[in-house]
Amino acid sequence: MFITLAIVAVLALAVFIFLQQPLFGKAPADQRLERMKKSPHYRDGAFDNLMPTPQLTEGYSMPKILFDFFFNKSKTGRPPRPLPSVKTDLKQLPPNENVFVWFGHSSYYMQVDGLKFLIDPVFSNNASPIASSNTAFEGTNIYSVADLPEIDYLLISHDHYDHLDYATIKELKGKVKKIVCGLGVGEHLEYWGYAPESITELDWDETVNIDNQLKIHALPARHFSGRTFKRNNTLWIAMLLQTPTQKILVGGDSGFGNHFAEIGKKFAPIDWAIMENGQYNLAWQAIHSLPEETLKAAQLLQAKHVIPVHSSKFELALHAWDEPLNEITRLNAQYGLDLVTPKIGQVVRFTDEPQHFGQWWKEVK
Repeated sequence: MFITLAIVAVLALAVFIFLQQPLFGKAPADQRLERMKKSPHYRDGAFDNLMPTPQLTEGYSMPKILFDFFFNKSKTGRPPRPLPSVKTDLKQLPPNENVFVWFGHSSYYMQVDGLKFLIDPVFSNNASPIASSNTAFEGTNIYSVADLPEIDYLLISHDHYDHLDYATIKELKGKVKKIVCGLGVGEHLEYWGYAPESITELDWDETVNIDNQLKIHALPARHFSGRTFKRNNTLWIAMLLQTPTQKILVGGDSGFGNHFAEIGKKFAPIDWAIMENGQYNLAWQAIHSLPEETLKAAQLLQAKHVIPVHSSKFELALHAWDEPLNEITRLNAQYGLDLVTPKIGQVVRFTDEPQHFGQWWKEVK
């Protein structure tokens, strides 16, 4: 009995010491926490979704999920060879061009009306707090902070490790003018050295006016947050960039829900919807959309163009690495949406003129 208690105590101490690393961030406190408590979406010490959102679908259990992760993962969860990519010189892109460049998973760069945006950047080659435990696929980590021009706005959808990367955020310091994120996320950023005045934290349905021409609306998503064992102590958001001529949705992570219909009622048609499509499973369907649900959501948004992201860089689910793009392309035959599927690094122009990128993932054999 004594030996068992000693082992448990040592393990608990080891976990406590491990969690003191700065990469885990810091829980919101003081004035930031007081503001969070005033949110209609914050109750009993945590944020909540607009509709009931179980972490696991009924009939599934965490022991079974863990067993599948360790023993039943797809043999094609990682690609058999390096993925094709393009190394665009971002610093030489004409500043007056409105463009999108994907870095794999949910990281991307945009130029919109002369402003430079960076979304959920992960350049550290890892999507986990444990070193080398979930490394990027070969060929996908070709960009670094050094390749970026000065960023006007860094947009963070939520604080999970595959969206808010400590090493990347630290390296970006001095290269980013302003940050927009959900309530509470600013605590991590301040802890990592960013000035409070550079950070704007938004609740769902709040708006920040960049200037008289461009607005950023924080919108609901159906997901969760947390960097330690404490969940939902910061807010997860989608964002809509609205200019006089275009509306661009930065979708973040979200399970399917009636919030898409509500966003559509308020803002449709959406010109460009950048939406999660990957790392899904029936077991956690409430917090990550299945491919057909992504298409249904895009339809509710009346999206003119859809860019599927959240795939092709990290193995965070049980499906094959190329299943998300295969499935959404196959299912889109029924929906007829303009599905835009660039390689990592290819330039997508925010224009209504046709652009063809092909099914590049089918060439990876």
